[in-house]
This record gives sequence, structure tokens and C-alpha cells, in this order.
Amino acid sequence: MGLRIKNIDIVTMNSENKIIMNGNIYIENGIITHIGEELKEYKADETFNGRHMIAMPGMINAHTHMGMSLLRNYADDLPLHQWLTEKIWPVEAKLSSKDIYWGSLLSMTEMIQTGTTTFCDMYFYMDEVGKGAEESGIRAMLTRGIIEDRNDPDKKLNESRELFNRYHKASNDKIRVMIAPHAPYTCSPEFLVKAKELASELGTGLHIHLSETEKEVQESYEKFGKSPIEHVYNLGVFDVHTLAAHCVHVDDNDIRIMVEKGVHPVNNPGSNMKLASGFAPVQKMIDKGLFVSLGTDGASSNNNLNMFKELNLAALINKAVDKDALSVKAEDALRMATINGARGLQWENQIGSLEVGKKADLILVNMDKPHLTPKHNLVSSLAYSAYGSDVDTVFVDGKILMKNREMVTIDLEKVKYMAQKQAMDLITR
Repeated sequence: MGLRIKNIDIVTMNSENKIIMNGNIYIENGIITHIGEELKEYKADETFNGRHMIAMPGMINAHTHMGMSLLRNYADDLPLHQWLTEKIWPVEAKLSSKDIYWGSLLSMTEMIQTGTTTFCDMYFYMDEVGKGAEESGIRAMLTRGIIEDRNDPDKKLNESRELFNRYHKASNDKIRVMIAPHAPYTCSPEFLVKAKELASELGTGLHIHLSETEKEVQESYEKFGKSPIEHVYNLGVFDVHTLAAHCVHVDDNDIRIMVEKGVHPVNNPGSNMKLASGFAPVQKMIDKGLFVSLGTDGASSNNNLNMFKELNLAALINKAVDKDALSVKAEDALRMATINGARGLQWENQIGSLEVGKKADLILVNMDKPHLTPKHNLVSSLAYSAYGSDVDTVFVDGKILMKNREMVTIDLEKVKYMAQKQAMDLITR
């Protein structure tokens, strides 16, 4: 099917950060075939008028826990370790596959409505997440979160292998799988090595939490005599492609290690602030050449999955922390939310920027709003002024998931009803 989007301003996020005013985008069979001037001879099956709109790459939520949307606003205003051990883990022990299916579908709905076209999820019952991704049409990186079970250490690794065999490159390669040991404080050194070896065997990457809190770093020094990042580095974990969530409390040596091994840190500013974890030294990482990406974390610690809100936080917070108005500029934050996220998921050759030959994962943002007027700088408008609710239309693989704010692939009312029902049932359990 041939699609044309006409009369639209285009924020490409390509290597030159090129912006095209009043241009055209042509899509054939899910692939972008032309960007720029109108092709007079081309007959599109469907044409979208992009007047008053921006086309940009779909947002990439590089770290989240989607089933946790059922726990949104359930356990707030607590320190991270108390939040985890006293509130979250006891409830998670009661989770069912049905909970995860509806909670994840709720998350996918929220993400599509706010302009996310790709997510990387670390949670449980990942078959249910895969099922929801296939139904909704969103692009997904599935990572089965693993907290080591000393009584049966191979069980969860085998589940990850099965998940990989079932879903990796499924749904026209819209779904992929990585291996996800939760963190060095929930997995022994021996287990982390096993997880790395499985990722290497399968030819995929690793997804892990690292250096999220001062407590975690302090305990790592007490137990191993080194930071969490140096600890996993010495174990050889970084020998495979690694997506490292948070990386808040990192020093110069940690950053040097990440640069050496090409680790991809994921900044989660909303969650980091709410759980009082601190502020990642994002500008320092960027200056050293790291491709920092952006994530929301789960809806229990954020409490939403709106990447435009996260984009705004990412572009603001480090300016105040660093006392430098040039720290994490709007363009840097937007790259974190798009092409850098694609790099973190090893998908940069197909998504993350609008370029000929790439997948047609893009969103149309309605700029005909008072808070987006005047249009002096489109990148600044997106980073500092836009809301997720300004997203009008969403494409993944050239297919429409939302059009004129109306969901196309998901029954919105049913998802809201079932998610509320499952959430109440879960807490009762």
C-alpha cells in the first residue's frame, strides 16, 4: 500500500538533524521511499494532509515495566527500596498472566496515544506482552525480568530462551527479545555470567538495572569492593551489547568503562526524581560519546508512560543540576528519545529517524495549538512545549495505529474497563 503525507514539516533526526519545511513523505509497504518535494507522477492509495503538523520519528521508550500500569498511584511517596520490598514485590508475587496482558495493553494504549512507537519492557509473563504487541501493532523489545532463584537458577534463563525462540523477529520483525537479569543486587556474579552467556549464544543483547541508587552503589562497594558497573565489567557482562537502565550514581571510571564497552545508558528522569534516586550525569555521558537513551520506567514509579513528558524533563533537569543552561539541549533530549533509543535496542538501521529505506515508524504532531505558537524552532517546540496529547496520528511499519486521536487497533473502552477490573482484583488478592 502506498501512502503520502503532504504539506508537512519534517523533523528527521538523521545524522545532520535535518528539518524539511512543507515537505512530503512517501511510504510503500511499510518503508519510507521518499522525503522532500512532491512526486507529481506518484499515485498514493491514501494521502494525509500534514498542514499545521510536524512529522517526526516515533518515540522509543527504552526502559519500562508495562504490567506495572495496574499499580499506578498505588504505592507512592516512598524510598525505592521500601517501595520495592514492602509494596511492589509482595503484590507482584500475586500477578497472573491475565493481569499482565491487560496491564500491558493499557500501557501500549497510553504509549500510542502519546507518540511512542517502540518500547523495551522488562517484566513477567512476557508471552502476554508479546500477544498484546502483536494485536496493537506497536514495535516491541521483550525482556523477561530475572531475579535469581537460588533453588532453580536455570528456570528463568530457560524461560528467556523459550521467549526468544517464540518471539524474536516475530510479527514482521516488529518484536525482538533481549536477556534481562534484573540487577547486580538481585543476581549473583555466577548468574550474571550465565545470563551474558545466554545472550551471546542467542546473538542478542542484555538489559539490566545499574547504579540506580546510592544505597545500591554503597552495598556493591561493601560486598565486592567496586561499583556495580565495574563489578559487571569485570565479570565480562559488557562483552555483549548492554542496555543499562538508570546509571544515576556513576563516577568518571564508570563512564570510562561504559565508553570502552559501548554500553547504552537509559535516562529515566521522572522515575529517578519521584523515587529520590538522584540525577544522572547525562551531559557528562554525552560529552564522552555515550548514546544516552530515554525511558519512563514503570507507571508505578513515574506515574505515566508519556515520553513527551520524559523528553521535557530530560531537557530541563540537568540544566538546573549542572547550573548550565547549555546542559542537555533540546536537540540532545530529542535524540535520546528517538535515534539513541534505536541504537540502544540495536534497531538503528531500521527506526529512530526519518530516512529513505527505514521503517515507517513516525508520528504526526498537531502544532495548531496556542501553546505551540509561534513556531520559531521546531525542536524546541517538541522538547519544551509539546504534550503527548498533541500527537494526532501514529504509524508503525507504515500501518496506522491511531488516526486523528482515534485508536485504530485497540478497543480503548474495553482496555480501560478490563485494566481497572484486574487492578482491583490484584490488590484484593
